[in-house]
Amino acid sequence: MNVHEFQAKQLLSKYGVAVPPGEVCDSPESAKRVGDQFFNKGASMVVVKSQIHAGGRGKGTFKSGFRGGVKLCKSADEVFENARGMLGNVLVTKQTGPEGRLVSKVLVEMAREIQKELYVAVLLDRTISRPILMASTEGGMDIEEVAAKTPEKIVKEAIDPALGMMPYQARKVAAALGLKGDLLNQAAKLLQGIYRTWWECDATLVEINPFCVVLSNDGKAALLAVDAKLSLDDNALYRHPDLQAMRDLAEEAPLETAASKFNLNYIKLDGTIACLVNGAGLAMATMDIIQHFGGRPANFLDVGGGASQEQVAAAFQIILQDPNVKGILVNIFGGIMDCDVIAKGIVAAVKQTGLQLPLVVRLEGNNVAAGKKTLADSDLTIIGADSMADAAQKVVHAVAKG
Repeated sequence: MNVHEFQAKQLLSKYGVAVPPGEVCDSPESAKRVGDQFFNKGASMVVVKSQIHAGGRGKGTFKSGFRGGVKLCKSADEVFENARGMLGNVLVTKQTGPEGRLVSKVLVEMAREIQKELYVAVLLDRTISRPILMASTEGGMDIEEVAAKTPEKIVKEAIDPALGMMPYQARKVAAALGLKGDLLNQAAKLLQGIYRTWWECDATLVEINPFCVVLSNDGKAALLAVDAKLSLDDNALYRHPDLQAMRDLAEEAPLETAASKFNLNYIKLDGTIACLVNGAGLAMATMDIIQHFGGRPANFLDVGGGASQEQVAAAFQIILQDPNVKGILVNIFGGIMDCDVIAKGIVAAVKQTGLQLPLVVRLEGNNVAAGKKTLADSDLTIIGADSMADAAQKVVHAVAKG
């Protein structure tokens, strides 16, 4: 689960990470009021930032023609005009795709004079089964681009989860970023706060880009998390009702949201052959073999190891809401799952939806004979298959035919 920038900063602040003063607003009038407050406190600049779950906002373009989802303002009137250009309009960035995202909130923050931009992130390194702190002097850039062009500028520090981030590790990374004196001490404290945010929130990623050296009002250098991205582990959300409350369904794909209500793992893709499979590994293999035989998968859909008839029916309903789907492949290996339960779910779903698209079903495993009999006795037009390759070829052929 992703959260908005303003929510990520609220969590970081809770763990002692310095963030710019700011307030989230849902109208140009409230944005202007906040801007007025900051200018009255001596701010020379105020920034207005669109709140969507996507990067590249500053370089994005609204479908209305307004350019830029992040704007620096020199007056409260500018804050008002920029907020008005963003709110209620659809922002398209390199990460949203051409459909874009509707901006319903903006973050209005006091802007500081930035002297240096750094990059900091905490994530899980699966190759060593440990969290790592990753940092770079190349802040403000995509880390993928830095990794491709100047990998030597990325510092990585593995952390023992039993001990947490040790102070010497934080100082080591701070020194590698070229920070000295008071800034080094500040950075060490803030890096530990960033790690604690990751750990205590059961996050999969905490990314600060840029992590900035700024001039404070008294002219001294200080460190601020100027931007923040935080992704949470869905499987741990039951431990965090406060974090669950931060979920913004408007930012999630509607079909994926609908699938989550039935405990289905669904990701929409851009192909024409829908997949309904039990098990993530089998689902990925199914998508691969469809591609191998010349088709294009329309989704990843894992109904899990013990799906019920109701879940199978719900999966069909979700699949058929995608207008690009021209055929469906059901690939089930019954271990814990009863193939006859799946078969009954398929029959019920086809009857409920009045399915007219080609449907190929491959069943193997637990109670498969009963499952195949259920399908055969249904009098429905269901194409049977004996193997994954056979099923993939049949559905690709059926879709191509038409």
